[in-house]
Amino acid sequence: MPCDITQKGYEKKRSKLLAPYIPQIQGKTLGLSCCTHRLCWREYALLLIDLPTCLLGVDPSLQIENRIQTSSQAGLASSKQNKSRPNNSRDERFRSDLHTEAVQAALAKYKERKMPMPSKRRSVLVQSSVEACTPPDEGSLRRQGRLAASAPHQAHPGVEHWFNRVIQGSSTSSSASSTSSHPGGRPHAAAAASAAAMLADLMALTSIGCRNVLAPCLSYSPISANCPLPTLPPYPSAGVPVNSRVSSKIQQLLNTLKRPKRPPLREFFLDDFEELLDVQQPDPNQPKPEGVQMRPLEGEPLGVVTNWPPSLLAALQRWGTTQPKSPCLTALDNAGKVIYTLTYGKLWTRSQKLAYTLLNKLSSRNEPLLRPGDRVALVFPNNDPVMFMVAFYGCLLAELVPVPIEVPLTRKDAGSQQIGFLLGSCGVTLALTTDACQKGLPKAQTGEVVTFKGWPRLLWFVTDGKHVVKPPKEWHPPLRDATNETAYIEYKTSKEGSTMGITVSHEAMLAHCHALTQACGYTEGETITNVLDFKRDAGLWHGVLTSIMNRMHVISIPYSLMKVNPLSWIQKVHTFKARVAVVKSRDMHWSLLAQRDQRDISLSSLRMLIVADGANPWSISSCDAFLNVFQSRGLRPEVICPSASSAEAMTVAIRRPPEMGVPPPGKAVLSMSGLSHGVIRVDTEEKLSVLTVQDVGQVMPGALVCVVRVEGTPYLCHTDEVGEICVSSGSTGISYFGLPGMTKNVFETIPVTVLGAPISDRPFTRTSLLGFIGPDNLVFVVGKLDGLMVVSGRRHNADDVVATALAVEPMKFVYRGRIAVFSVSVLHDERIVVVAEQRPDASEEDSFQWMSRVLQAIDSIHQVGVYCLALVPANTLPKAPLGGIHISETKQRFLEGALHPCNVLMCPHTCVTNLPKPRQKQPEVGPASMIVGNLVAGKRIAQACGRDVTQLEDNDQARKFLYMQDVLQWRAQATPDHTLFLLLNAKGTVASSASCLQLHKRAERVAVALMEKGRLNTGDHVALVYPPGIDLIATFYGCLYAGCVPVTVRPPHPQNLATTLPTVKMIVEVSKSVCILTTQAIMKLLKSKEAMAAVDVKTWPTVLDTDDLPRKKPPQIYKPPTPEMLAYLDFSVSTTGILAGVKMSHAATSALCRSIKLQCELYPSRQIAICLDPYCGLGFALWCLCSVYSGHQSILVPPLELESNVSLWLGAVSHYKVRVTFCSYSVMEMCTKGLGSQTEALRMRNISLSCVRTCMVVAEERPRIALTQSFSKIFKDLGLSPRAVSTTFGCRVNVAICLQGTAGPDPTTVYVDMRALRHDRVRLVERGSPHSLPLMESGKILPGVKVIIANPETKGPLGDSHLGEIWVSSPHNATGYYTVYGEEALHADHFNTKLSFGDTQTVWARTGYLGFLRRTELTDASGERHDALYVVGSLDETLELRGMRYHPIDIETSVIRSHKSIAECAVFTWTNLLVVVVELEGSEQEALDLVPLVTSVVLEEHYLIVGVVVVVDPGVIPINSRGEKQRMHLRDGFLADQLDPIYVAYNM
Repeated sequence: MPCDITQKGYEKKRSKLLAPYIPQIQGKTLGLSCCTHRLCWREYALLLIDLPTCLLGVDPSLQIENRIQTSSQAGLASSKQNKSRPNNSRDERFRSDLHTEAVQAALAKYKERKMPMPSKRRSVLVQSSVEACTPPDEGSLRRQGRLAASAPHQAHPGVEHWFNRVIQGSSTSSSASSTSSHPGGRPHAAAAASAAAMLADLMALTSIGCRNVLAPCLSYSPISANCPLPTLPPYPSAGVPVNSRVSSKIQQLLNTLKRPKRPPLREFFLDDFEELLDVQQPDPNQPKPEGVQMRPLEGEPLGVVTNWPPSLLAALQRWGTTQPKSPCLTALDNAGKVIYTLTYGKLWTRSQKLAYTLLNKLSSRNEPLLRPGDRVALVFPNNDPVMFMVAFYGCLLAELVPVPIEVPLTRKDAGSQQIGFLLGSCGVTLALTTDACQKGLPKAQTGEVVTFKGWPRLLWFVTDGKHVVKPPKEWHPPLRDATNETAYIEYKTSKEGSTMGITVSHEAMLAHCHALTQACGYTEGETITNVLDFKRDAGLWHGVLTSIMNRMHVISIPYSLMKVNPLSWIQKVHTFKARVAVVKSRDMHWSLLAQRDQRDISLSSLRMLIVADGANPWSISSCDAFLNVFQSRGLRPEVICPSASSAEAMTVAIRRPPEMGVPPPGKAVLSMSGLSHGVIRVDTEEKLSVLTVQDVGQVMPGALVCVVRVEGTPYLCHTDEVGEICVSSGSTGISYFGLPGMTKNVFETIPVTVLGAPISDRPFTRTSLLGFIGPDNLVFVVGKLDGLMVVSGRRHNADDVVATALAVEPMKFVYRGRIAVFSVSVLHDERIVVVAEQRPDASEEDSFQWMSRVLQAIDSIHQVGVYCLALVPANTLPKAPLGGIHISETKQRFLEGALHPCNVLMCPHTCVTNLPKPRQKQPEVGPASMIVGNLVAGKRIAQACGRDVTQLEDNDQARKFLYMQDVLQWRAQATPDHTLFLLLNAKGTVASSASCLQLHKRAERVAVALMEKGRLNTGDHVALVYPPGIDLIATFYGCLYAGCVPVTVRPPHPQNLATTLPTVKMIVEVSKSVCILTTQAIMKLLKSKEAMAAVDVKTWPTVLDTDDLPRKKPPQIYKPPTPEMLAYLDFSVSTTGILAGVKMSHAATSALCRSIKLQCELYPSRQIAICLDPYCGLGFALWCLCSVYSGHQSILVPPLELESNVSLWLGAVSHYKVRVTFCSYSVMEMCTKGLGSQTEALRMRNISLSCVRTCMVVAEERPRIALTQSFSKIFKDLGLSPRAVSTTFGCRVNVAICLQGTAGPDPTTVYVDMRALRHDRVRLVERGSPHSLPLMESGKILPGVKVIIANPETKGPLGDSHLGEIWVSSPHNATGYYTVYGEEALHADHFNTKLSFGDTQTVWARTGYLGFLRRTELTDASGERHDALYVVGSLDETLELRGMRYHPIDIETSVIRSHKSIAECAVFTWTNLLVVVVELEGSEQEALDLVPLVTSVVLEEHYLIVGVVVVVDPGVIPINSRGEKQRMHLRDGFLADQLDPIYVAYNM
């Protein structure tokens, strides 16, 4: 019987098999041994970085175990050769196994976790239709959204059928734990959470092949206790239609997140309600330094040499005149051939010529261009060391200060702008270059070299022979003794990417040459091979300065030659019998990979192989590997001399050549965990996380070295503590040019003992190298400050993390080993980001697999979480001048969203451990708290009211009539020819109009048709399906004349029947309409073939068209028995996808009209312009009711017409000189976006808005300040008063609560603290303070309306400036929801509710909106102090996360601000995960840039972790006619996989 091996058994068997290959580490002391050749995987891995082009085949050393299938002949050949070598040669075979072994072992700890793989758009995917969603209110102005795709919905096999049942509870709520303002309204948080948990378990267990059975979409579920309003379930008994792909991925995500995070969140307190971020307390068990305080270490004294020249220039003069034929520098071409050898005589004469020319032949306006001490840029390519050397010494002879920099290739080179900043601050006006280089620089049209971005204006001077002149006989360059004057400036790029210039004095330059000569034992006439960049660092110090001092011969190997032939430097050592070679680990590694073709090379001439980057933790592995291969070619082990240096302190330490009789080299095997706490622990146990480092030799002659704490006061470290190495000597840099503050910190540090006493009166220079002094006074370096990342108090070295990442199948996946690691600051801690270039042939699965393995490896070996892992296409990371990755530029691009990754994995859940503690709800003050007069808990009760309607005596004739139909009849008799309505078409001309009499006559005809054709009874409901226009108004009054109840319905969109028709059908069914009135065109549409695909057309009630009705009068016009009778039904789809119809009585209808008339001062002589949809809410009232009641003329502008003519509405306002106008946010946004740049053109067309006194935005949401302000700002040029724009507020229970109107104070704006708002509190702050949120008053409370703020849970009144639910009492409140079975009792609470204490008599309606009242200093018309109402947002929309209440709009605002290409954003929650959907307005390659930015901004500003980021095309987020986002509709589309997203990222 087959059985599985257990994990334990597997571990045992595996360790047995691998035992022979894993080296054992003995001893408890620092593991120092004579240069053994064991390789640490981490160090080896890093050498794969940036392989040269000739080596892009697979590294044979990696083929042994991984058996990478390669078809390249070279690969096969080399692996054959590899086999034929005897085993005892210890080739790299075991090394590669070892380094991958550590990672493999780390990965084996993890079980195979299934992490959801991000999904990318495949354009071939079939889009399915969105029929199965909450009803969209399809009046979308912009966005004929992508949701309109109408392929038949496929049934997906799987567990969704069950799944829907489990989560049905939360299908319409905005979040699984959304609290409802309506008790009994929504499943409670606990129920939803348990549903989610059930769901997680179910998804983990189920694999049953049941199929989703699709029922007709339009079933209407009767209202039950769980469901406050008619909702639109897609299937009879199911919640959200969930597509297997999305849901299973979210499920995988939930399962991944269920695993505990490593650091448990500690308890911490809440001070008042400020959310405190968890401050990471240091672990009490972490290792602490135990050694004694270190003693400063002194190098041997600088020897006194009798004939030592007084300056470097004196040495040059001496050799140039006494040994003119002696070779100084040999330059090679890209084939490795010698192109020129510069002799000391030539160098001396050419430098003099250049010096003379610079001083005497360059002038501007007869003034010499340069004076001694001026800075000059040296711009020389890496393959022309001869010209560089001549220019460098030419400047020194002329007493000018050379500033060597890289050749800028394009205007946008990585870091080039910073170099420009350096040149500008150094006051550089002249750049020296070669003829060839100058020709290659980008030119402007004038033929001059362009000015690079951020650079000062430069004069470019070519130093080739024909441009320089021979100095006259009597001219001699001044040769002074070395002084403290600046000799040259070397540039350095900091961790942040800024470029600093380090000034080196003549004295220091000379002392450094002296120290190097002594430390390296240089002798006159030696030959040295230099592979490094000769413009800076060790390449300059050894190959340009010290070499001249000792009359050495330098063979300069250009980088371009190394790329073509990595062995070139070894061949040159052999050819020229060089005694010294200066290289980097990378050069050794490259030559290893290419050495198999070369048999006849001998390295026996070398007495010193200086490894300039010996401070890199991974240099040891290349030294070991190199020695291993080349020992047989004459390389002696003791000649390898690692060195450590920094730009500020120059050479810090170097291993001496063997003839100097120094102690043997050392090695340390250190615990990574210890290092992360800054202490040195020799590791014997945990083989996985160790760092093997080699010493970098002894301190330089004449230097004093100590190790100090990195942060704070520079206290001396303990002997077993890692700190920053500091050097005091005469051979360090002296300052950062022009930066005195930074100079003081770095070049003038005074280290102190524990007691605070300075250790020396000499200042020390910080080297930015992290390390310690080991046995035998050897210096060890474990990292650099530039690569230091401090995460939660622990230190990690970027290079070590790179090594770990590279050890995960490096050659198979990472392109040329190019990986960048850096940290970014998010939410008060550093977060690690890893960016790698992936090979062009890597598949999606490969990438994802690699990424998840890298995360696990880093987590296991470094015990730190990675915040973001991004993969970019090959060759796209910014490069440093000589290969390598430009880290600061990469980081900059990452932060700006310009990295364009092709894959991203974010893991905020694992590495963000300092979030505030989830909030526990505190019990509120109960009814027992004393109410004294109008005070609650010491504050004025928050209540306010509009003017008293009964007190307002006006000559309102319409008041005599109780019913609207009576008002119309009266107007038809009194003023028959007075025009009430003008309807404009897209051209701005009047398409139709109606006077009082015409409207009355048309209404009569409709009434006759209803009675005769429709055979309707009084009280029957009639659906009016019309485009915006006068027909709609006439049929509305026709219904009232006939005693029927009208229901206005937006007509279906002909191009989008699949989405819009079901909503029409549903309203008709829910409203129990027995007849549909419409136009002939729409009637055809309702019964068309296309309609059959969307709904069952056979079940429509009677459909009558009203296009050509006979001219008949009804026998009588219906008089309702009481004004409380139902006048009309108002249906609207809420943003949460709930279809709610409210009942408006005749009394409420008249009261509404009267209230609006008084607020806006409407009279028959007035004109108002309305650009709104006429189907529900205030839009319907203004379009159909108010003109008839008040007699004013309404200019009707259908918003749809703006799509073909954006300026239609503003043109009409200007043409008719309208004082009062209404619009929606959608209209305002169209005008802002469409006309923003055309105000000048509009002015030419004489459009003026100076006539407008009030422009009101009709809204049922928090005022959108940003939009109203930009609208005001843009159209100020057309005369729009900044005070004119305001908003209104209404909701389902009362369609008009606030309206600015024509009198009263201007709307006020306050700033509240967003964090307090999450805790349901209002805290007013100053404008511009952090976390401030502007809130604008929503207009003035209408006459007859009373408002109070109540606690939605306890129903008690709240005080002034307290956040609560807005309750309203007014004669024009709706009388209730219209529901199928008339179960009004359920929702009586919304319309008839009373306070639990205080005034318990008044009957209030609950708006379902959160807001607050605040008494202002302003006075209103009646002379009272004005109470302002601020709406914060709908309770139904809020997201309850971490115990706090979030308003989606706040999160969305932050997200939109995070990147220029985000056009729109919507958020919702699903099973407690926050899902952020962003619309990308830009190229698809930017899609993945958004993921980290979105995640970070939400963390930073809202303390929330985003679960899923969905990037979609513009127009996908559905928007209703009021311009509100339909987030639930979007959520259903996402879960049913109908958005066709560009990218979906599941954050781990």
